[in-house]
Amino acid sequence: MAIKFQQAKFAASYQNAEQLPKSKAPEISFVGRSNVGKSSLMNKLFNRKKLVKTSSKPGCTQAVNFFEVPGVDFIDLPGYGFARVSKAERAHWRKLIDSYFEQPRRHALCVQLVDIRHEAQKLDIQMTEYLLAHGIPFIIVFTKADKLKRGQVARHVSQLCRDFAFAGDVTVLTCSAETGQGVADLRAIIEQEERTIEVEVVDENSKRTTEIVEVKG
Repeated sequence: MAIKFQQAKFAASYQNAEQLPKSKAPEISFVGRSNVGKSSLMNKLFNRKKLVKTSSKPGCTQAVNFFEVPGVDFIDLPGYGFARVSKAERAHWRKLIDSYFEQPRRHALCVQLVDIRHEAQKLDIQMTEYLLAHGIPFIIVFTKADKLKRGQVARHVSQLCRDFAFAGDVTVLTCSAETGQGVADLRAIIEQEERTIEVEVVDENSKRTTEIVEVKG
């Protein structure tokens, strides 16, 4: 069944790790450096203008924000790497991100966002390593493609692919929240991954049922 992205609605915001609810649906999470264009891209994905709060000031997302689409939850995680906050605030945001990924959740896909205009930053590399180490399914999306000329896009994508070559056969995608470039492809990838985790859940439930029947028999 196709995901009805345009029906997305804000569900809840959690500022403390202890508040995070248990998963009730497959989850698509978004993570990236502050000012990477995360909120703008999510709005474009939902075909909405102001559902996800945007700001010209980095560090706008300071909590774990949940958005509901029928059958799927979308998670907006705090941005990382914003220098103009205290160490305590950065540590708090990091704890929120760690708690979200380390809980037993129905992780369908994490969309890691990287600004196409720059070489991969140390924190971007560390985030990718973190996702690999925790077995979180993810793709890498290069944002703000509209800020570069066409020839520059190709060169920057090549450089970034070299930077992230250690991640192996990870899917990469170039997007623009301004022009919509790559958004349809992103929707298609999300739908495929959501279907995959649904099949895995069904298989696991069938396995449990079989085991119970065998024990009773």
